[in-house]
Amino acid sequence: MKLIDKRIRNSKLKEKIMSTEEASNLIKDGMVVATSGFTPAGYPKAIPLALAKRVKKNKEKLQISLLTGASVGEELDGALTEAGIIARRYPYQTNKLLRNNINSGGIAYADIHLSHFAQQVRYGFFGEIDLAIIEAIAIDEEGNIIPSTSVGVSPTFVDSAKSIIIEINNSQPLELEGIHDIYQPKDPPNRYPIPLIKPGDRIGTPYIPTDPKKIRAIVITDSNDQASPLAPIDKNSEKIASYLVDFLKNKVEHNGLPQNLLPLQSGVGSVANAVLAGLLDSPFESLDFYSEVIQDSVLDLIDRGKIRIASGTSLTFSKEGQQRFINNLEEYKRKIILRPQEISNNPEIIRRLGSIAMNTAIEVDIYGNVNSTNIMGSKMMNGIGGSGDFTRNAYLSIFVTPSIAKNGDISCVVPMVSHVDHTEHDVQVIVTEQGLADLRGLSPRERAETIINNCTHPEYKSKLKNYYQRALGKGGHIPHLIKEALSWHKKFLETGSMK
Repeated sequence: MKLIDKRIRNSKLKEKIMSTEEASNLIKDGMVVATSGFTPAGYPKAIPLALAKRVKKNKEKLQISLLTGASVGEELDGALTEAGIIARRYPYQTNKLLRNNINSGGIAYADIHLSHFAQQVRYGFFGEIDLAIIEAIAIDEEGNIIPSTSVGVSPTFVDSAKSIIIEINNSQPLELEGIHDIYQPKDPPNRYPIPLIKPGDRIGTPYIPTDPKKIRAIVITDSNDQASPLAPIDKNSEKIASYLVDFLKNKVEHNGLPQNLLPLQSGVGSVANAVLAGLLDSPFESLDFYSEVIQDSVLDLIDRGKIRIASGTSLTFSKEGQQRFINNLEEYKRKIILRPQEISNNPEIIRRLGSIAMNTAIEVDIYGNVNSTNIMGSKMMNGIGGSGDFTRNAYLSIFVTPSIAKNGDISCVVPMVSHVDHTEHDVQVIVTEQGLADLRGLSPRERAETIINNCTHPEYKSKLKNYYQRALGKGGHIPHLIKEALSWHKKFLETGSMK
């Protein structure tokens, strides 16, 4: 059988094959375009590049609203931003050029909880979806799409879009087929409980149900996902991981957690990856992982025999991790399930499973409020992602951060965060390389003392204690000197240091 016959099994749809340039011509000014992709995996690459080339060559005025699952690669966010094509962007991003345009006001951006996004798309919050561009490994005999390394919001985009373009990516192995579990809940008032009881349950189909009549074009590509480089695990990350493992061990010893813990969730990035790596030499076995992103550290845990099942919505590996996954794909496939983000991040399921949520913070304040999105309260970094979905609904909600940043010029523990993403009501544990603060059951005043004593860097501890003591003199349930609290950030903006 020819490769094309394995990739496109519906013979009528082969008539839809065209060049990337022809397919890019289907994108018109003012369209709402939705694509596959999640942190950055499984996103279309060839058509966005062809569109950017076309617009620059012809000096066209063409702008679109762009919806994805979460962040995508340079070929999509970067190329379209550089060509001036993106007018609006939802719901999460990590591209530097795109971020700069968002912060300058050149691109309208809304930061949205990832579990909410699919339903909001179906409800029409972002307008009608004119076109969905989906990366796939294959199309089955009925015309259904078999996605590649992420699921994200693709099922909803495929249902909602007027037209669909499919990028068949030959660089993505056909052996990925079977790793996906596609389930979409109905909308109120017809919604039923999601029938997922354990992280390893399969409740859907291995493909995205698709109306083949909506498929306007198929493009054959051969481009790998943008690899996500991970910084080496440093001493601070090792300390954070060590404090966290000791905390979990203590909970097990005192019957606060079962021997194999509860299903783990971890945010993205190097610190989050390092925290998971800390479990490699822990006593915990038969772990369940129910999260969004499956990173290199999850492969490490699978290889060590630590993980029983890993459920997510994307495979986001370093370059080495990508190759390692492909080399041992059949074995990893037995342990990994990819779902729509509406399921991977679903509050109902998170609460049911009793997740242990571990996410990263930009800064925390002495009362336990967390900023995970905005630098100095105004400049968007990436977005809230799924951290809110898990934090509010987890059995244990944990945030990790180094105690200082910018070579010590910034304290990541401050009197009052410059922007609040996660309130004190949802944050239960804070960990830095200085120590761990268990905030469960504590009053605001008790939380302040615990965070200052356990999590603050020595360079800033006396300043925070002094601030808190003077705030106590003013009184209140949550004592604050508002002007002085905000001056911590003002000082950095004016001098480049909080010292």
